[in-house]
Amino acid sequence: MADVKLSIAGRDYLVACRDGEEAQLLKLAEQVDASAREAGGIAAGMSENRQLLFAALLMADKMGEMGATKPASEMQAPSANLNNIAETLEKIAERLETLANGA
Repeated sequence: MADVKLSIAGRDYLVACRDGEEAQLLKLAEQVDASAREAGGIAAGMSENRQLLFAALLMADKMGEMGATKPASEMQAPSANLNNIAETLEKIAERLETLANGA
């Protein structure tokens, strides 16, 4: 296992991943960071939890748009990787909503 330091919305996180997955994790963190910063610009002053929730929603929306622009033949057999990302984003959004509600 490897530990990777991620910086998202101005905050650092130490995340464990399998050896060899560090570069992919850093790439994903850059995307989440960009969405978090976009979300922060939309509604300045929101809590960190809400900002990350909106970041996850923005990312999910972008993924939905990507799927809508694909030919029907590609949409019939979606990539397992995109499915995994969508499921992960849904879980993140649910967890952030729980945190935002004080649970």
